[in-house]
Amino acid sequence: MKFDSKRVVVGLSGGVDSSVTAFLLQQQGYEVIGLFMKNWHDDSVTISKECPWLEDSYDAMLVAEKLGIPFQTVDLSAEYKQRIVDYMFAEYERGRTPNPDVLCNREIKFDVFLKIALELGADFVATGHYCRKGQVEIEVATHYRLLAGVDNNKDQSYFLCQLNQAQLAKTLFPIGELTKPEVRKIAKEQGLVTAEKRDSQGLCFVGKVSLPEFLQQQLAIKTGCIVQVSDSHPMYQIKREETPEGLSQKYIYSVSDGTEVGTHEGAHFFTIGQRKGLAVGGTKDPLFVLATDVKQNIIYVGEGKSHPGLYRSALWIVQEDVHWVRPDLVPHEPMQVWARIRYRQPLAKATLHPTPTGLYMVFDQPQSAIAAGQFAAWYLQDELIGSGVIG
Repeated sequence: MKFDSKRVVVGLSGGVDSSVTAFLLQQQGYEVIGLFMKNWHDDSVTISKECPWLEDSYDAMLVAEKLGIPFQTVDLSAEYKQRIVDYMFAEYERGRTPNPDVLCNREIKFDVFLKIALELGADFVATGHYCRKGQVEIEVATHYRLLAGVDNNKDQSYFLCQLNQAQLAKTLFPIGELTKPEVRKIAKEQGLVTAEKRDSQGLCFVGKVSLPEFLQQQLAIKTGCIVQVSDSHPMYQIKREETPEGLSQKYIYSVSDGTEVGTHEGAHFFTIGQRKGLAVGGTKDPLFVLATDVKQNIIYVGEGKSHPGLYRSALWIVQEDVHWVRPDLVPHEPMQVWARIRYRQPLAKATLHPTPTGLYMVFDQPQSAIAAGQFAAWYLQDELIGSGVIG
């Protein structure tokens, strides 16, 4: 059976962004199919007794009915648990800070879901991400570009930083040229039930999840001490070598570097830069996590967001964790870029220093709370060209 070459499968999530995505594609003449991904249905780790995936799937179905497009639900919970949830537990247990939303896009939306869409005869998948897709022809070869969304307040290109050329070739981002208010206006004008629906909170596809409760499903509670390190500690006065290697060195702490000020229920539940959940009072300014030692089960904290232990000028990414959205732009010499290490963080000037075993990223200005396991993403102007897992 030969399918229309303009068939697009839209990941209808039950939110306003994917709803408008489906409408816009329909207006552009595509044959649109709506697919809802059921990726998690373990209510034991939700904050309330609400069933977010059931409500979302119902809203997605109502949108599909309103638009007159085919709709179905696919259960990807087994793949989600294996590729995302198990990864999260393993990373936190190692004292690292994973980003499940980035992995969800790479492993679920643009891998498992994309394959299902292609099996349905689609030429493209489409999502409600606030980013844009472009392309450039170089020596007869087409290179697809991942561009930031025009809405600076909603740009979601960071979450797609692990996509590759094959995935981008089959993907459309219809709302990337719009702002959130414009998207809501379209939804309201079309009478879509999701027009005023609030944006989802919590983990990708899981819903309203309390992260500590979620982690405690598999990671045991283990009481340990919280050690406060003074901002005048001698280690912060030592000038580091002005090399990528020297600037990327982490501070290594021991119990003798500070004063015990409290206890916690497991170092693996905390991340660098975290403020909430410490339950330690008596300081003028809030305490922030400087480092975690999961082997010794110790958390090191510092007072105030300007504490020198929070800041580093560089980071390291091992070669196997370096990913290029644009492989044709892999540098052999230092490259100046704009970079961020977390979603919504303002882009900062940085220089990439490639080596045979990995990549150093050196920022013009020190950055706060660089944590192992996070994804660093780098841009040339408004194009995201690569990313990597911080070591």
